[in-house]
Amino acid sequence: MKHIRGPQNYDYGYHELTTIDDKIHNSLMDFGILKMKSGDVFSEEQSLERAYLLISGEMTFEWEGNSVSVNRPNCFDFEPWVLHVANGVKVTFTAASDVEIAVQRTENERSFPSKLYTPEECRSENRGAGTMREASTRIVRTVIDYSNAPYANLVVGEVIGFPGKWSSYPPHHHPQPEIYFYKFNPENGYGFAELGEDVVKTHQNSTVFITEEETHPQTTAPGYALWYLWIIRHLDGNPYITPTFVPEHLWVTESESEAKMWPPEK
Repeated sequence: MKHIRGPQNYDYGYHELTTIDDKIHNSLMDFGILKMKSGDVFSEEQSLERAYLLISGEMTFEWEGNSVSVNRPNCFDFEPWVLHVANGVKVTFTAASDVEIAVQRTENERSFPSKLYTPEECRSENRGAGTMREASTRIVRTVIDYSNAPYANLVVGEVIGFPGKWSSYPPHHHPQPEIYFYKFNPENGYGFAELGEDVVKTHQNSTVFITEEETHPQTTAPGYALWYLWIIRHLDGNPYITPTFVPEHLWVTESESEAKMWPPEK
């Protein structure tokens, strides 16, 4: 099915999941997973804007004379480190443990300063709290978007979904292509991704492609926590800023006293 890849297990090395010119997924982005073991070194220099998000592990980022050692024990309890560089910048990564990195690349002729985003710079929000009887309470982490990097063509963030709850809700859509990449805790968990009128089942290491302006709420099975990376590619002359919500479902975001849901609260 063109909307989903995986789940699959990854050996060490770089694993390509889609490319800029992939006409099946049509995401306008390279996206892949880089796995390294302690002592491994990875280096690349490309004529593309790139964002490297550390999913987990201990490693050193090197770029333009900078060298920073970082550690992220896991992606559920700790905010990410993300290295963002313009085209032509060489990067080198050295693993000090097992390391997993999400690699995003896209075309962008603009030059801009490279930046290593720290966990403290990640904007972490508790969304959905106090509405929908907490059925859509989740944590949304935003690292790179139009507000802090208007020169970028990439938007990068994460969502933590709690067991049995929804995220990316109410249903919304946008013309810009988006990719979701999933982890579950415990790893044998699963969830479901809405894609317009279709639904796909997601597992550990599933990748979902949202490229036809579909609505895309997510839900996770009871007992299992959900993490997913989200990457959006700005369109030329039409950057992603806010999504379009489906009007008929917006009433659920009203306060508990105004959104009358069944059964009535006593």
